Formats: sequence, structure tokens, C-alpha cells
Amino acid sequence: MIFDTHAHYDDEAFDEDREELLAKMEPSGIAGIVNMGASLAGVEESQKLADQYPFIYAAVGVHPDEVGSLDEEKLHSLYELCRRDKTVAVGEIGLDYYWNKENHDTQKQWFVRQLQMAKDVNLPVNIHSRDAAQDTFDIMKAEHAGTTGGIIHCFSASAQMAREYVKLGYYIGVGGVVTFKNARVMKEVVAAVPMDHIVIETDCPYLAPAPHRGRRNSSLYLPLVIEAIAGIRGMTPQEVEDLTYENALRVYRIFGDSRRNLQTQGDYHGEACKPAENN
Repeated sequence: MIFDTHAHYDDEAFDEDREELLAKMEPSGIAGIVNMGASLAGVEESQKLADQYPFIYAAVGVHPDEVGSLDEEKLHSLYELCRRDKTVAVGEIGLDYYWNKENHDTQKQWFVRQLQMAKDVNLPVNIHSRDAAQDTFDIMKAEHAGTTGGIIHCFSASAQMAREYVKLGYYIGVGGVVTFKNARVMKEVVAAVPMDHIVIETDCPYLAPAPHRGRRNSSLYLPLVIEAIAGIRGMTPQEVEDLTYENALRVYRIFGDSRRNLQTQGDYHGEACKPAENN
């Protein structure tokens, strides 16, 4: 069975055939998908997909490109969505210095606030980091390490930094990039990280694996990612599939029919959740 730990099926790229495509997932061995919140609207759509499809779970969070839309009232609404039964993570949250749609201080502020939310509601995190590797790592280490765990999504930094994240208890998200001929660093990461800390993802509709690079991605292409990892690690595809599936269930705390371990979740703390002044 295959588990896609990071997808965006609420994206408009799926508007014409979303139901038809999702109907193919379980017959094709895709047993689980976590649909990521990215914007406030995307968070709501992720909840709708999770309500509609038994194999889809939701993550609640606002992408760094969208954090300018957040305020205290909207953050409070995110806390409420985190308490829904099929919400399994806070994400995708983090830093993006490539597009720079929001200034760095604003990104850091809401990154820390959402990390605090994850701790308050006892959910793992799913982290976006683009051209911001060191700042992301420093904030994660200072504000979240040793708490609720999570996944560093679409990992693009060095193998050494990947090992440091694993030491802090995080999982490394591997997607279509690992199949690209020029993805030397990603292949080094896959070779360096213990298999019990690797999960697979699509980030669909983006980052389709070769030979579909440049086309719309979907969870149906994940066997190509599994094959690439197997080749790097000297394992069989079935071994990689089984291990990454188990890793996904572990990090998202999804246990059989109970869906996830519903531990007692905390309350919204308002002012108490503000980041430290140096962030």
C-alpha cells in the first residue's frame, strides 16, 4: 500500500476530473493521502475532501506565501479545524524566500505561531522551506524540536542537514525530484537518511516524476518515486513501499479504523502563543 503524505487535490488543476481521478486511487493501491492546507480557502477545501473520501486526511496550515492573510481571529479558526477527527497535521507551514510574497519577518512570525499551534493541539507538522534552509532549521530547532514531530516536505537542502533533522525526530519527504537525472543532492539525501525516516509525497499537481516531468502530478505516479528510492538504497520496490507506508502512519498517528490517536488537545492561547522577540 502507498501513502501520499503531501498533496493538493483542492487545486484548480483538478477541477475538471477530480472525482474521476480520486476514484482510481484505492484500486491502484493508494491507501492514504494527506491533503495540505496552503491558504485559508485551501484549508476549508481540504476538510471537505477528507469528509468525502475515507482515504483522504486533512492538514491545517497557511503557506508562507499566504500568511499576510492571517490575524488572531483567523488563527483561532485554524485551531478549531485542527480538532476535527480527520485533521492529522499542521501544514503546510514554513518559509519561502524564493517567491518572497511576504516579508521575512512576517513569514517567521506566523511560522512560529503555527508551530505553537501544532504543540497546543498535539499534531505533527508539515514544513515548507524554499531558499530558506538555515532559517527554517534554526526555527524548527528552537521552537519545535522534541515536541510533536513531523515531515520536512520536498526536502531540498544537504544530506548533512537532513541527518540533523532526523536527529531532531523529523521525517524527510521525498517526491518526484528524486527521479530527475540532475537531482544529485536529493539522491545523496535518500542514501544518507535512515529508511525509517523517509516518507513519500507528490506535492501534486506539481513536481511530477520522470518521465512525466512538467505534466500534472498525481498520487498514481508514486510507484516511480518508490522505484527510484529502491534503486538508490539497493532494496526492492515492495520493501520501500511497505516501509514508507508504515512511516506515514507513524508520523501522522493513523491507527487502523480509529484513524488517529485522539489524544487530549489543548486550547488556543492567543497572546501566549506569540513568537519570541528575536524571531
